[in-house]
Amino acid sequence: MEFIKHAYFTAKLRRLADAVENGTRFDIQIAGERIYVPVRAEYSIEHAREGDEEEIEFQIKWRNEN
Repeated sequence: MEFIKHAYFTAKLRRLADAVENGTRFDIQIAGERIYVPVRAEYSIEHAREGDEEEIEFQIKWRNEN
């Protein structure tokens, strides 16, 4: 996992929030690959704790329609 700068992370979260709020597709580039998240995607937030480490994951899932 590669960690990113706060400004980059917040900009992506803002764009995601805007897309969800407006009911539009969310486009993002990750590790050089362009990803298109459809409006029908499902969202979840998960929390994990292991010893003294904690993690929060924002997950987005969808099936590709072919």
